[in-house]
Amino acid sequence: MVASLDIMAHAAVETIRISLPTIIEATFGEVSPKTCDERLDSWSRRLLQEAAIHLDVKGREHIVSGEAYIVMSNHQSHYDIPVLFQALRVPMRMVAKKEIFRIPIMAGAMRAAGFVEIDRQKQQSAFGTLLRACDRLSESTSVWIAPEGTRSRTGRLGTFKAGGFRMAIQSRARILPVTIDGTRRTLPAGRLKVQRGNMVTVTISAPIDPVRYGLGRMRELIVCVKETIGRNLAHAD
Repeated sequence: MVASLDIMAHAAVETIRISLPTIIEATFGEVSPKTCDERLDSWSRRLLQEAAIHLDVKGREHIVSGEAYIVMSNHQSHYDIPVLFQALRVPMRMVAKKEIFRIPIMAGAMRAAGFVEIDRQKQQSAFGTLLRACDRLSESTSVWIAPEGTRSRTGRLGTFKAGGFRMAIQSRARILPVTIDGTRRTLPAGRLKVQRGNMVTVTISAPIDPVRYGLGRMRELIVCVKETIGRNLAHAD
C-alpha cells in the first residue's frame, strides 16, 4: 500500500470538475437532478479508482428499484461518501455538517444539487432541516445520514443521535442500514495521506420500517438499526 498526498489533490480537482458546471447551471436555473446523479457517479468512481479501493458489496438485493430510503451507515472516513455512491447505485443526497458548506465552490454545488446542510450545535434548527429534507424522498431520491454525527477514530460505533430517526418516522420512509468496513484504513479521521490499495466491504442489510416503532418506541428503533449495522462491522482498534 502507498500513502500519498497527491491523491487528496486529485480528489480536490475531481470535486472542482463536477462543481463548476453545477454552479453555472444553477445560476441559470437549469440544474438537472439526473445530470447531478451522473456527475456524482463519475466523481465517486474516479476517487475510488485513484485510491485503488477494492469494493466488495453484499446485499444489493435488499434495494428496491425506485424506492427512496433514509440510508444510515457508520462513519469511518471521508471516503465513505464516494464508497456509498458506488456501492448503492441509487439517486442519493447527503446530510452534511455546516462546516463542509464553507468550502468554496464545493458548497455552492452541493446546495444546487440538493445536499442538506445541518447545524449540529442547534438541535431544533437541525431537526427542522431534517424534516425539510424529507421532500427529497418524495422525488425518489434517498437521503444519507450518519447517525453518529462524526467519523469514528477507532472504527467502533459511537452514540447514535435521534434526529435521523425522527426524520424517518415522520417521512414514513424505510431505513436502509449499511455497514462500511475498511475506509478508515484508506483515510482515517484527522489524517491527510491516503493509503492506496485497501479492500472496503459494504454490507447492505434489509430495510427497517420505522412506522412499526413510531415516536413512542424510537429508542428501540435506534437500538435495532445500530445492532444491524454493528453486526457486520469487523473488530476495531
